[in-house]
Amino acid sequence: MSEKFIVPGKNAAALFTLKIYRGEGMALLAMNWKKGKPPVDFVGFAIEYMEPGGDRFFALKNRVAFLGADGKVNTKQLPTTLAPIQKFRWVHFPRNAEMLGDFTYKVTPVFMNGSDELSYGEAQTAALELRRETYPKKLNVTFTRGFVSSQAFVDRYESVAPISTLLPPEADEGLTFVPTHPKTSEAVAWMGFEARHAILEALDQAIVDSEAQVRVVAYDLSEPEIVTRLEKLGSRLKVIIDNDGAHGEPHSGESQSEERLKISAGAGNVKRQHMGKLQHNKTIVVDSPKIKLAVCGSTNFTWRGFYVQANNAVILKGKNAIKPFLEAFNNYWNNDSPASFGATPSAQWTNLGLTGVDAKISFSPHIPSNALLQSVANDIRDKTKSSLFYSLAFLYQTPGVMQDAIKHISENDAIFVYGISDKKVGGLDLQKPNGNVSPVAPSALTDKTTPEPFKSEPAGGSGNRMHHKFLVIDFNKPGARVYLGSYNFSIPADKDNGENLLLIRDRRIAVSYAIEALRIFDHYHFRLAQKEAKKARKQLILSKPPRKPGELPWWDEYYSDPQKVRDRWLFA
Repeated sequence: MSEKFIVPGKNAAALFTLKIYRGEGMALLAMNWKKGKPPVDFVGFAIEYMEPGGDRFFALKNRVAFLGADGKVNTKQLPTTLAPIQKFRWVHFPRNAEMLGDFTYKVTPVFMNGSDELSYGEAQTAALELRRETYPKKLNVTFTRGFVSSQAFVDRYESVAPISTLLPPEADEGLTFVPTHPKTSEAVAWMGFEARHAILEALDQAIVDSEAQVRVVAYDLSEPEIVTRLEKLGSRLKVIIDNDGAHGEPHSGESQSEERLKISAGAGNVKRQHMGKLQHNKTIVVDSPKIKLAVCGSTNFTWRGFYVQANNAVILKGKNAIKPFLEAFNNYWNNDSPASFGATPSAQWTNLGLTGVDAKISFSPHIPSNALLQSVANDIRDKTKSSLFYSLAFLYQTPGVMQDAIKHISENDAIFVYGISDKKVGGLDLQKPNGNVSPVAPSALTDKTTPEPFKSEPAGGSGNRMHHKFLVIDFNKPGARVYLGSYNFSIPADKDNGENLLLIRDRRIAVSYAIEALRIFDHYHFRLAQKEAKKARKQLILSKPPRKPGELPWWDEYYSDPQKVRDRWLFA
């Protein structure tokens, strides 16, 4: 079993290189041709994998196929041995990434002759362990799937019953909504992915342990699986719930949760709060002689937070790791204003004490002497050496130092930048000749936008679907680091709201977040490709080798487009 999180293929006879990166419940495969360019008859890569302890390979499937001799496209998913991947990297989700042992991947170059017959070259293989926890018994990075708008969701669940049978129409109906979809249990586990599992597991452990004390700070609180578990804790729970704006209305999901938890935990254990503006934390702390665990990140305790949005949750373990969370909870409980909380030690950087992992945390709101936004912007602007990946909800709402820093670094020819926000960002939706790109996902990719043979996809309701708040700097360098948390990298997040911001200097974790940024980017990029194909009244098909003068092979853009050239080299 390999402890490595990046492994190469070692077949010297293969014409290409392979590098596999460990993600969270996923793996990134990156390929590159060894010498010069591929031959013109190269039509992509077949990708297969073998599970730990297995004795056979399973081929990944492709939704895009070659045009048949009859001029039609096979509308069924085909194995990549017949419909190869025409990309130089691919993110794969195994059926069960939590299996113990190594997953083995085999990647084979595929060629096509003038009669459309396929042949296969020398393969590369590599094996790595995906295991559930990033650092067992210390730290686990988890993600929601965020794929309601996807062909996978349509095939699995929307084709069985409409999404309205899975999700409530409004957040305030969250506590009373009862799903009627025949595959509800399977669907919510698929949508919520590792983050849902890890958060619910933390609460289940606390319920069983009669000595466990639980402290929760919740911006949104209207997901019944969370609230019913909190009720089971009785007086062992103390909770702070945001009451800013609509959250403070009598019929909001948060007010409904407040009334229920006052009954179970006692009125003295439930507090409503909005600091200078929002109490925007999403934290859970479990403290007992047997369990010392904290949950943080961007995942709100709502249906959308779990099942629609792209979110992350980090699970931290150990006495030292949960101490800053407990202290911050007490400081929030006793300080309702930015000035008073900002003067507490919780507003300073505090080491999380994780052996072998350099991680620290700070809680907002800050006062001028300990504000962090400018220092984060300076880190991006002045200290980035090779790459910047970001996935930032609400970036378009936050003009100032962060937008300026990202725009500045995007203009640096030596830095590779991939970024995505939840809607158009003025000045940042650029693609430069040097290959840097800050693509922006539209705020509403609705259904009815998919060309045949694809099916229409649900939008998953109104509101943003990319809800992450993270930055990855220099993922491929020893100085790799990630900023993450509930913190939106804005002045309100820094000086007004209740927030948490973590800085983790660790390459394994940086790679995990970089892969998440890539898979979200690729997911929305494909949605846009679908829309563009429909608008042009074209089908999305695999490219055959050039047959006419002036035609180019599919891979030409990976050697001529500066963005794709840099992408190909960075990962492979």
